[in-house]
Amino acid sequence: MTDDAPDGIEQGKRLIKVEPNAALSLSHRLAHYLERLTWRTPLHDRRLDGRHPVRLVAVPVDPLPGDEDAGHALLDGWMVAGGERRPLADLDIARLTGGAAFVAHVHGFEWLRDLDAVGDRARTVPAAEALAARWLAAHGDHVSDVAWRPDVVARRLIQWSFHAPLLLSSTDLVFRSRILNGIARAARHLDRTADKAPAGAERIIAWAGVVVAGLLIPGGETRLAIGEVGLARALDASITDDGGIVSRSPTALLDAMATIGLLRAAYDARRQSLPLVVQQILSRMTPALLGVAMGDGGLSSWQGGLPVDALRLNDVLMASGAHGRPLRQSRDWGYQRLAAGGCVLVMDAAPPPATPVAGCGSASTLAFELSDGAERLVVGCGGAVLAAARYSPDVALGLRSTAAHSTLVLADSHSTALHPDGTLGRGVAEVELARQESEAGSRIEARHDGYVRRHGLYHRRQLLLTGDGRELRGEDSLLPAPRTGPAWPRRSPRGPTPFSLRFHLGPGVEAVATADGQAAMLRTPAGAFWQLRARGERLVVEDSIWTDPAGRLVPTRQVVIEGQAQAGGAHVSWVMKRAR
Repeated sequence: MTDDAPDGIEQGKRLIKVEPNAALSLSHRLAHYLERLTWRTPLHDRRLDGRHPVRLVAVPVDPLPGDEDAGHALLDGWMVAGGERRPLADLDIARLTGGAAFVAHVHGFEWLRDLDAVGDRARTVPAAEALAARWLAAHGDHVSDVAWRPDVVARRLIQWSFHAPLLLSSTDLVFRSRILNGIARAARHLDRTADKAPAGAERIIAWAGVVVAGLLIPGGETRLAIGEVGLARALDASITDDGGIVSRSPTALLDAMATIGLLRAAYDARRQSLPLVVQQILSRMTPALLGVAMGDGGLSSWQGGLPVDALRLNDVLMASGAHGRPLRQSRDWGYQRLAAGGCVLVMDAAPPPATPVAGCGSASTLAFELSDGAERLVVGCGGAVLAAARYSPDVALGLRSTAAHSTLVLADSHSTALHPDGTLGRGVAEVELARQESEAGSRIEARHDGYVRRHGLYHRRQLLLTGDGRELRGEDSLLPAPRTGPAWPRRSPRGPTPFSLRFHLGPGVEAVATADGQAAMLRTPAGAFWQLRARGERLVVEDSIWTDPAGRLVPTRQVVIEGQAQAGGAHVSWVMKRAR
């Protein structure tokens, strides 16, 4: 076994701990509510008044491509975002309802990017002006909750600045003045609220808005200096030492990198360089993000996120100027990557994120995803971040569950408790991890304590991917915890405890169980055959779902190994082998 110095991982076992998850305290929620309440006061509105810029110093080129289909839909009278499609004529901009992603998309004006992708200014300019005028009439003079949330304000400021030709081509001088005044008001709002955004992608984009305002609004030297300090502080609070993001969501890390791409474009427009501290942190973020990419070049689905496709990932990498190799091992980011032959395996080997930054936190500890070349073989259901709006809160909660991931489920419960508001309860607090590399292959052994408090059992998972990538050997064990300490359940389990070992299959993967119930034959869309065989337990094939990059639920299959854990625990050995 050799030490992988570039990944910063020492040999032998490591212990990853987090403080027990708990819902936000009453004092925290009250302080947050009072802060937001002050935004709606006349005093805060007056704070945002002042001389607005008569022009922008520069108009950067948006480095991220828009969705041309969504742009054409806008021209046809439809807003498409966040898994929703709604007629523009029916949108009540003043009291906008819908999923969080849809509402933020409308108020953040990221639809300007989609209109710009169409390219027909004769049609897109009037459409942009009409919708912007509706927004200004509802929110331009008075601060409201979601429309003036720091991360949303920053996105709006950036989009208005980057796509100014769509909004400032008007011959209506009053409208042009209101747009420029809106940029100035947004900047002054961010001056006071950027640090109030939650740590993670939201705080990074909020401070990026301050920096962009300092670069593009005349006389912004002081604001730029303050913004760069705040941005560095936000990155330090949001990005872990190994380049991950505190929410442990790959899509959130991708969003943060996209923000850096926008910043780079703003600095380029002023012929300045991206600050060195941002470049250094970006150099850590890139390997972490690539480390959770699968064989098709897209992201794996963790912490409620979508399996973002390779095209979108590459667009963000190019926009940010990022370079790096996939991170194989991480501590704070918490994902382990095995790659051999044509196979890539990504495993969640850490506790879920702490509650204040959890977002759509999921109980996925020790789950894995596996790809064979460009085909996804074993997946997680994913997509909880959009499911509540597109389907229902119950569907979103189900997609966050342990059973929605490819791992062991004990007594049909979650390894970490889930709350409907997206926060997390008690569960996994510690993960022990050991990894070995040899010519024979790569081996991971990990154990979590999520079931100890309720059932007195640890879950231990061992995975070995052979050097040619044609065989994955696994063993899942339930081990009795010592009968000491506060974690031991007050009442010992009575009788055997049922468990299920789930392998959710990728889109288009067919599965047929053998007659003896000990194995399943898997066939990928490209015609590759794999055999999944378990020893001593019953194996069945059931229905499942997978959330695609667009947020749609795709019917799939899953292989389930069922068993009973006695007081002394249980062991299940299994192997996945490529037949041809």
